[in-house]
Amino acid sequence: MSIQTRTRSSIVAGSLTTSELYPSLVVAAFAAIAGFWKSYRTAKRPGKKGYYLAEDAEWSETVFSAVMLAAVLMYFVIQAFKIPSGSMERTLLIGDHLFVNKFIYGFRVPLTGKRVLPLSKVDRGDIVVFQFPVDDPSEVHCGDLQYKKDFIKRVVGLPGETVQVVGGRVLINGKELAPEPYAQYTAMDRQAPSVKTLGLSAMQYQDLWQSHQLDKELQDIQKDYFGPVIVPEGGYFVMGDNRDHSCDSRYWGPVESKYLKGKAWIIYWPPSRMGLVR
Repeated sequence: MSIQTRTRSSIVAGSLTTSELYPSLVVAAFAAIAGFWKSYRTAKRPGKKGYYLAEDAEWSETVFSAVMLAAVLMYFVIQAFKIPSGSMERTLLIGDHLFVNKFIYGFRVPLTGKRVLPLSKVDRGDIVVFQFPVDDPSEVHCGDLQYKKDFIKRVVGLPGETVQVVGGRVLINGKELAPEPYAQYTAMDRQAPSVKTLGLSAMQYQDLWQSHQLDKELQDIQKDYFGPVIVPEGGYFVMGDNRDHSCDSRYWGPVESKYLKGKAWIIYWPPSRMGLVR
C-alpha cells in the first residue's frame, strides 16, 4: 500500500493497491505443476505401471483449470483492489476491498489501448479505476512518482465540456453542478485564486493542463479556483469525493480513455461495508 501526501496543502494522492490475489494464483499454479510432476514421478518408479495416478492427475487438472479461469477473469472481467487513502471518503474508506468491473467499458485489446464491445459508456458520476495518465516514469505529481500506478476517482467532466472550480464548487459549461450528495468539503476557508494562474492566458492554461504539466508549472496551484478548461475528446475530468483532500484532474490534467481500467463495482470487505459502489 502506498499513500502519497502533499504536506503543504494536505492533498492526498493514494494509488490503489491490487489485493493479494496474484500471489495466490502463482502459488496455485505451482501447486498444479507439482501435482503433475508427482504423478509423473510415481508412474516412473520401479514396479509401478506406466500411467499417471488418476487422483493426482484429476486434482492437478482441476487446480490448473481454476488458475487459468481466474487469470482470464482478472485480466478481462474483474479485478480486486484495496483503498489506501482517504481521497474518496465518504464513498470509499481506507481499507475497503472492492471488485472493479473491467469489461463494462469494453474489453481491452492487449498492447493497443483500444476497447471493443462496450456495454456502457463512461458517464458523469461513474467511479473509475485508471492508470495514472502519464507516460514518463520520471515525472513527479502530487509529491511523488505516479507512473503506472492505479488511481480511483469519480468522473465529473465529459469530453467537450468546460469545467471550472470557483470557491470550491464545480461548474460545468458555466453552470454549477447539481447537488452531489457524495461530495465532502471539510476545509473551513476557501483559498484565493493563484497569482500565477491569473497571469496565464486561457490557451496557455489549457495547454499546460491538457499536457499534464499544470501542477509542475504552478507550484502554488489552488484547488478552490481552477480553470476553466475544456475536456479533450477521449478524455475525462475526474475528482475525489473528498474534494479538499484529493489530488486529481485539477492538478495533473485529464484521464484519456486508454488509461481507464474499469468501473468500481462492489465492496466485498469488510463485511460491514459490503455493497454496490455508488
